[in-house]
Amino acid sequence: MAYIFQKLSKQAGKANISQKDVADAREWFRTEAGNIKKVNTNKLMQTAFDSPQMSPASIGQMFMFFYDPKTKDSLPYYDRFPLIFPINFYKDGFLGINLHYIPPYTRAKLMDSLYSTINNKKYDNTTKLKISYELLNAAGRFKEFKPCIKRYLFSHVVSNFQYVSPEDWDKAIMLPTERFVGKSKDKVWADSMSKI
Repeated sequence: MAYIFQKLSKQAGKANISQKDVADAREWFRTEAGNIKKVNTNKLMQTAFDSPQMSPASIGQMFMFFYDPKTKDSLPYYDRFPLIFPINFYKDGFLGINLHYIPPYTRAKLMDSLYSTINNKKYDNTTKLKISYELLNAAGRFKEFKPCIKRYLFSHVVSNFQYVSPEDWDKAIMLPTERFVGKSKDKVWADSMSKI
């Protein structure tokens, strides 16, 4: 578990929040994570995980990594530190939902819809979302995913992939780890909301 997630979990214990009360705990974590103004992404990426690695078996798991796009000079903006659920793999890369492209409240709304596809309630490294582009595109309840779909090339990933455990998904989506280049996050989010 990354240092920022450990800190939030310790705060939850001090606040006497029952981990059994999932809905209340989820809302509490989202609020607390949303109150964090800055996260050191370099430190976050240095945390060692004994966890699954990124592969075609990773569809529906959450990862974060540093990225340097091949076409960055022609992009209006991009995220240097994606937080993604991969949904398809190719020989040279993968397609993923980068949750940073929508504002935190909208991420939480999308995440609530995505939980309806979860394969089990263990919230461990066997837990995944059962998702595909076709499923997401066909169901109106997932409409917030559209501006988040991005294609990534393995050759332009400039760090290790950090697995985010399902128990930390709600914390991770609320942390201010987006690193947009080209436009401010507010401009990116406004653009994304106009596409939904």
